Amino acid sequence: MAGGQERILRRRIKSVQATRKITKAMELIAASQIARSQARIAANRPYRQGMQRIIREAALADLSVARKMMAAPEKVDAALVVVIAGDRGLSGPYNSSVLRAGERLINSLAQQGTTVRLITVGKKAPAYYRFRGIEVEQTFAGFVDRPEFSDARVIAAALAAPFVAGEVQQVMLVSTRFVSAGSQVVQAEQLLPLSMPEVADEAPSTGLKGYTEFEPEVEELLVELAPKALESEIFSALLEGAASFHTSQQRAMAAATDNADELGQTLTRIMNRARQDSITTEIMEIVGGAEALRSGK
Repeated sequence: MAGGQERILRRRIKSVQATRKITKAMELIAASQIARSQARIAANRPYRQGMQRIIREAALADLSVARKMMAAPEKVDAALVVVIAGDRGLSGPYNSSVLRAGERLINSLAQQGTTVRLITVGKKAPAYYRFRGIEVEQTFAGFVDRPEFSDARVIAAALAAPFVAGEVQQVMLVSTRFVSAGSQVVQAEQLLPLSMPEVADEAPSTGLKGYTEFEPEVEELLVELAPKALESEIFSALLEGAASFHTSQQRAMAAATDNADELGQTLTRIMNRARQDSITTEIMEIVGGAEALRSGK
């Protein structure tokens, strides 16, 4: 009986050790990708900030045009929601957090009488929403770990088309923002119309003061810059989502590796105890047999 238990424990220990090798390898790979993702975020930040500054200055130059083109709509009959999740699992709460946040936003808009259209990014998103009876209009996947600007351009085109056609009055983005290696925040933000809430509060009533001049006119300039700003925001969200995914996966795999170590030690102690019990039983049987032979003689 003890020998059979020992064989079972040996198989379990080997299985735990094999799993530990996999989780450790995934932890190291994710850790190496974090630095790469952070470098890409840092490299993209000047372009994003420059785009935001140009749009802000253009809006300050003509507040009436800015309010007409950038103000939130009074009534939203239809909205487009895009949710950025991951292509793979084994990443802790990364996927579940952003998917649930997207579901809450969809339900909130539906309660306000808004028709919601959903576009997802990442292989994990469609199954989640379809299981809950939420129709997914379009899905983009296969590049979430290492997004390129061309991927952001394709997504931006899919989001801008229904907005320009007047089919939706608002485009919302749900994604995970990378604050630091220890902090990632799921947030929902408005992509279209371009949201510049600080313009009305900080801008003087007479427009922008200074040397800045715009050619062409502000309205035409904003129309030209809007698609590029949309691409920039989506690309930034993809980069920060990738960094958040790798960080969450590194933490999850580190925890799994520690659990495997602890489980392996526990099983080893149990196996040693079973082996000791087996040896003790055999010794007792030998001693008992010897005593029986001695008594018989």
